[in-house]
Amino acid sequence: QGGREANQVSDDYRYQDGNYEGYAPNDSYYRGGGEPANEEDAQSDVTEGHDEDDEVYEGEYQGIPHPDDIKEKQKKQAPAVDDEYRDRADLMAERMEDEEQLAHQYENIIEECGHGRFQWTLFFVLGLALMADGVEVFVVGFVLPSAEKDMCLSSSNKGMLGLIVYLGMMVGAVMLGGLADKLGRKKCLIISLAINAAFAFLSSFVQGYGFFLFCRLISGLGIGGSLPIVFAYFSEFLSREKRGEHLSWLCMFWMIGGIFASAMAWSIIPHYGWGFSMGTKYHFHSWRVFVLVCSLPCIASLVALKFMPESPRFLLEMGKHDEAWMILKQVHDTNMRAKGEPERVFTVSYIKTPKQVDEFIEIQSSTGTWYQRWLVRITTTFKQVWDNVLYCLTAQYRMNTLMLAVVWFTMALSYYGLIVWFPDMIRYLQEEAYESRVKVFDEEEVSHFTFNFTLENQIHRNGEYRNDKFIGMKFKEVRFEDSLFEECYFEDVTSSETFFENCTIISTVFYNTDLYKHKFINCRLINSTFLKEKEGCHLDFEEDNDFLIYLVSFLGSLSVLPGNIISALLMDKIGRIKMIGGSMLISAVCCFFLFFGNSESAMIGWQCLFCGASIAAWNALDVITVELYPTDKRATAFGILNGLCKFGAILGNSIFASFVGITKVVPILLASSALVGGGLLALRLPETREQVLM
Repeated sequence: QGGREANQVSDDYRYQDGNYEGYAPNDSYYRGGGEPANEEDAQSDVTEGHDEDDEVYEGEYQGIPHPDDIKEKQKKQAPAVDDEYRDRADLMAERMEDEEQLAHQYENIIEECGHGRFQWTLFFVLGLALMADGVEVFVVGFVLPSAEKDMCLSSSNKGMLGLIVYLGMMVGAVMLGGLADKLGRKKCLIISLAINAAFAFLSSFVQGYGFFLFCRLISGLGIGGSLPIVFAYFSEFLSREKRGEHLSWLCMFWMIGGIFASAMAWSIIPHYGWGFSMGTKYHFHSWRVFVLVCSLPCIASLVALKFMPESPRFLLEMGKHDEAWMILKQVHDTNMRAKGEPERVFTVSYIKTPKQVDEFIEIQSSTGTWYQRWLVRITTTFKQVWDNVLYCLTAQYRMNTLMLAVVWFTMALSYYGLIVWFPDMIRYLQEEAYESRVKVFDEEEVSHFTFNFTLENQIHRNGEYRNDKFIGMKFKEVRFEDSLFEECYFEDVTSSETFFENCTIISTVFYNTDLYKHKFINCRLINSTFLKEKEGCHLDFEEDNDFLIYLVSFLGSLSVLPGNIISALLMDKIGRIKMIGGSMLISAVCCFFLFFGNSESAMIGWQCLFCGASIAAWNALDVITVELYPTDKRATAFGILNGLCKFGAILGNSIFASFVGITKVVPILLASSALVGGGLLALRLPETREQVLM
């Protein structure tokens, strides 16, 4: 019996060595290898005549492998042809095992390549892209006071223009972040920046409100997609010991973008005469020049990115071993030459490549029409992106994803809500001071007088104006109440926040003015004529508080510099979790001091303190989001969370702005409670500073 077992093992082994690959041949011949009589006939002459123990020993001695060795050889010989018959869970388990081996090998390779000229070059190229994102957040807020003059924007239109950029960023982050895990970091970042640059450039020339709104929406979609790609891209060229620090340094470019936007707005927008006009319909004023200048960082990054390689880690995930090896060799050689060691040889010859599980559909050029082929490719790609989105909610990552989502959302709700609330509160304080200086004129009687100067911040009650002329003048914040205008003449008059209430207007001519009929509230117009009304908005009042708003944004952006430096130096020492929790809790404490901000200088001071304290949490969130997810899901997860962040920004802007001038209690309590809740929840996240990039 022992001899028969030993010879059966030997036959099985030879059967597999014959390249039958472990399954019965499909050649229509009957084989009865399982019958007992045939087993006896197949006894080996080598073991015949020996006892049971000798037979087993002799069989092993003559080359019959151990059963464990057989299984190992079967595993090695199992070809890719069998993958379609294997359970997907088995394939995924094998891929995860490969990815774990690749993660540790890749970490060693990056350490061998060193950190030098290549990483610093990529740092500045991606920094320009991040700078463009920072600029985009501030552009609309800076141009609104001037754009409303050119486009006659109502309050609701101004609010929509402020929110539309965040809406575009939200969609772009999810969509382009997901595509970056399928099409590549570099390719999707180029698409993202190209969309932003093209529509930002175009928005500076369009005249209508609708077209401008559309251009800013698509521009926001482009730049929103760049943020998750930038961090995923750069992290894959960094070793574990450098990752936290250098990703934090990269975040400084967002601050530089805010400073750049504030400085350009301060130096360009107030010069309202800069620009040109083509007839009466087309006007290109200074704020449009500012929008044009703000697209420069994006264009510069787009050009420089053409000279950068794709992420080798992404290529390895896609099974492109040779391309990845060449790029890693390029990184190694660039850094070694910069260090003065060009003779150092790149010692890596083979890199582990994970098993490819995704089903790729190759369509022949003769199949269907061109748009049908493209439709299949696009549908397949977006299905793979959607599968990645669902993967972030599987049991392995569900809890981390949900906790990160809450932290991102609470941080965005508080931060973006307050950075809009601060300027609005400063404007409100300025308006209160402005209204306190209003001049009131009662029962004045003026006749046969020519007004050719500016009237500002005045109230005229129960006045009588007979045979007066108002020529080439401006009204700003002027109200006429219960007054009489008889046989007066208005010509070439522009106005802002000017109204006539309960007035009687007799035999008066309005020629080339913007005193439209809606500005006459409960008035009696008797034999009065409106001729050649002004079209569009023609205001050129210098807003003194615009300078202060630029200064506030400039100081707010500059105040995050200390926080950036501290977070970069301590990120790898105290860890990501403590950085997020500590920063959010300190920011919550700063919010309570806003109760004492009753002046412009106090509000500016507390804004700077809040921005400086909160920036460390933003940096740590960026780092931990990159490190918690595997390479083929990294940009997708970052895009989802960043899209949720922009949704929080939209809610924060809407909620906080609605309480300006009503109460400070609700915004302050909402912001501080959100920061406390998010900070405490962040402490339950896993620490990632010691793990390799999966």
